[in-house]
Amino acid sequence: MNIYFSGIGGVGLGPLAQIALDAGHQVQGSDLTEGLVTDELRSRGIVVSIGQDGSFLENSHTTNPIDWFIYTSALPVDHPELVLAESLGIKTAKRDELLAYIIKEKGLKLIAIAGTHGKTTSSGMIVWTMQQLGIPVSYSIGTTLSFGPSGKFDPASEYFVYECDEFDRNFLHFSPYLSLIMSIDYDHPDTYPTETSYLEAFTQFTRQSQHIILWNTDNANIGVTGDKGWVLGDNEVADVKLPGAHYRRNATLVIKAMEYLNLGDEQQVVDILNKFPGTDRRFERLTDNLYSDYGHHPAEIAANLQLAHELSDHVVLVYQPHQNVRQHEIRNDYKDCFEQAEEVYWLPTYLSREDPTLPVLTPAELIEDIKNKDVIHIAELDDDLWDAINSARNAGKLVLCMGAGSIDGWVRSRLAV
Repeated sequence: MNIYFSGIGGVGLGPLAQIALDAGHQVQGSDLTEGLVTDELRSRGIVVSIGQDGSFLENSHTTNPIDWFIYTSALPVDHPELVLAESLGIKTAKRDELLAYIIKEKGLKLIAIAGTHGKTTSSGMIVWTMQQLGIPVSYSIGTTLSFGPSGKFDPASEYFVYECDEFDRNFLHFSPYLSLIMSIDYDHPDTYPTETSYLEAFTQFTRQSQHIILWNTDNANIGVTGDKGWVLGDNEVADVKLPGAHYRRNATLVIKAMEYLNLGDEQQVVDILNKFPGTDRRFERLTDNLYSDYGHHPAEIAANLQLAHELSDHVVLVYQPHQNVRQHEIRNDYKDCFEQAEEVYWLPTYLSREDPTLPVLTPAELIEDIKNKDVIHIAELDDDLWDAINSARNAGKLVLCMGAGSIDGWVRSRLAV
């Protein structure tokens, strides 16, 4: 098939494009901006057009008819490429339909990594472990990796490891052989208007899974019963040497998954995970005393500050909130999560998929109830902030830049100058 990906530079479509390429399909696509994923795709010979007015799609279709137009959930219904694809009679679908097709076509067993936090790192851990054990593996992970492409189909593989996220109810389109639920903490209010609807989706996901591994705290909210569930006690954390309590908990579920699949003995898997190099944008070291993380939820902030404190007694956080609609839901959860930060530089919220009827919360409004708000500085992505970051780094402090918006690209561009 000839497949066109609209939003190919995203963390969902980018890996899928590489999987489709590996599976023998023709692949091209477009996005609005350059990034780590578009660089990776081009390195594999995939043509990526920057700009989405429809001209590249039309020219591609005229030259070689496109069989399938795959688009990101963020694409509006009146997007020029989507409207054009439909007018040209091209089959259109979101990523889950194509991925489910490839998994079924190739006869793979799906290992789904789900949960509010920890999906990317844990998916990377399983792929890394299988690679080190010499086990062929196909996978899709929502970031770039130092130890392989972000998406891969290996014709020799039995398993497909998938970072199976809940946004747009994506995970409900799959029936996994084995599901790991890393954590459950209400998120994505644009998809799930209430916490109850969020938990109901996870409950449905477990019903669609043949086997499930999860923590007791999370199971208390969704009630997995019977032989299909392996519920771990909350203190049942493996003796791994990774920094960060949340990384050690993630590794524990990965160890249990490998045990369930009968792949490697426990000590062998522990030794492999102790050498896990991490994934990009998940507490990623960019240079001396400077780290980047995709996290944008209070629980993720607290977990990463705890990890940072295992590495340094002096931690400075630069935080960019993500999505105004999300801020209206989580603003009260910020109260305690910054306590391990010596200083915090708070940026305006990165706006994406917004409800135009909601007033945009200002940094001053978001920080007003935070216990240690005296350490918070309201900032912008400008020269003053870059000077403050370098001053902290030069003083030997660990600087952590967090957010799912533009902050990571901004930091990398400054480092490249």
